Amino acid sequence: MPTVILDPPPPEVERLVKRRRRLGQDRYDEVWNGVLHMNPFPSGTHADVMQQLAELLAPLARAAGLFPRLTGVNIGTSDDFRGPDGVLQRERLTGVWHPSAALAVEVISPGDETWEKLPFYAAHNVDEVLIADPDAQKVTWLALTGGEYQTVEHSALIDLGPARLAELIDWPAAA
Repeated sequence: MPTVILDPPPPEVERLVKRRRRLGQDRYDEVWNGVLHMNPFPSGTHADVMQQLAELLAPLARAAGLFPRLTGVNIGTSDDFRGPDGVLQRERLTGVWHPSAALAVEVISPGDETWEKLPFYAAHNVDEVLIADPDAQKVTWLALTGGEYQTVEHSALIDLGPARLAELIDWPAAA
């Protein structure tokens, strides 16, 4: 359930944000144009699929000269960023805020905002977006063309496409 609290936030909200930060519960939070989006930790299904994606994508990324960061990074700046589940980068970047990625990896969870992130990724020149949907047991692969994402049957970055990747994933049983 989305909740909007206009500034200034009440003390209870400030305490919640500080507690989440102290306990490391803010790891998946994002800031969209200055608006905090508090995201829960992923479900077991989400984590299962992401682990498999990490194992499958990392060797292909390295073979293509890319750097896998399949535990996630922040794309954007401190006041406007999205945290894909993983990325492949063209260079080994350090720091907290990354301007872009060659490929962003998203695993859909119930109620998440994966599809709403696409305009942000396009504005930050993320070349490709891989979206894995555990419920549908489907992979969608998108490539940035003329400022918009179009579905593709094979990545231009690594030697893989959505149909083959979907076959390689041992999809968890639907909940």
